[in-house]
Amino acid sequence: MAKVLYIYIYIDYIYKDYSIVDNFRMLKRKSVSMAIRNLAIDKANENMSYSEIADMLHLPKSTVGYIVKKWKNGKGVKDLPRSGAPKKTTAREDKLIIRKSTSDPNKDAVQICTEMSAEYGLKVSANTIRRRLDAAGLSARVPVKKPLIRTKNRRIRLNFAKEHESWTTSDWKKVLWSDESKFNLFGSDGRRYIRRPKDARFEPRYQRPTMKHGGGCVQVWGSFHHGGVGPLVHIDGIMDQKVYKDILEDHMLPFARSNMPRGWIFQQDNDPKHTSKYVKQWFQCKKVQTLEWPSQSPDLNPIENLWDDIGRKVGQTKHSSKADLLQDLKSYWSQIPKATLESLIDSMPRRCSAVIKSKGYATKY
Repeated sequence: MAKVLYIYIYIDYIYKDYSIVDNFRMLKRKSVSMAIRNLAIDKANENMSYSEIADMLHLPKSTVGYIVKKWKNGKGVKDLPRSGAPKKTTAREDKLIIRKSTSDPNKDAVQICTEMSAEYGLKVSANTIRRRLDAAGLSARVPVKKPLIRTKNRRIRLNFAKEHESWTTSDWKKVLWSDESKFNLFGSDGRRYIRRPKDARFEPRYQRPTMKHGGGCVQVWGSFHHGGVGPLVHIDGIMDQKVYKDILEDHMLPFARSNMPRGWIFQQDNDPKHTSKYVKQWFQCKKVQTLEWPSQSPDLNPIENLWDDIGRKVGQTKHSSKADLLQDLKSYWSQIPKATLESLIDSMPRRCSAVIKSKGYATKY
């Protein structure tokens, strides 16, 4: 009797505190506690309906009915023993499996299975290892591709981020961002998927057309700033330092002088043709100020986001020639909304903060 009274007091206390009630309602349980089951049976003995009990205990009506009927049929209120074979690993072995995965994320289930067998004599399948890792939230996923950043580059990236962390949007508005990008005529450099029936692999509609040597590509140079995009220049053939200097003189400089504010800065990455003595002399002659840029830092250059967006758009259309692809590239480039450019420039303080937070390693940008 004292035990039942204690349960009543406990439940009454819970339901008087509405914040706890709200949490209690949201709580997802695999099974109903024994205290709640006993209370449901007591209320059923007091001739309360299943609906009333369900409302009071915040349980589904079907759950209340199952609990009461099971008790009336003499099966008690406890869960029956579950069927199935017992686990082949102990709690300690599960921890060892998880530790091997977290210590080296590149290890797959087969490697961990082999090591567990050699070191601890654990004879289980690789599928068992996968289940233990999945249960621990360590599911297999495709890793994101980021540039290899060595210790020296990390230090330079970190210094750049700290030096420019205090820059405001007004400061970043003075930067003219630039880069080159390549777009394949057929297919892409990345892995793509298609959904098809099981036995239709070689039907033409489910194939991905390819051509020897990739079918050719279109390489372009572009630039943008807070107020708009610059000209998109087609690079015909190999771009060396002389071709790059001609692009700067014929396209970049006229656009910058017409559209950039006083004290503007030109950004480029550290490609050898960009940093050659020949190009540096041109910058000095034209009195163009350049932004000292850290190597292996595409996440700091917002123009990379524009290339990704345009790549997805042109990838949705089949192009019969390089001319068609180039025409679409120029069309999409000219249609980039000004709000998109402003958003990218506004993200620069966050990008610098992310580099500092990651201690120079690659960020999500």
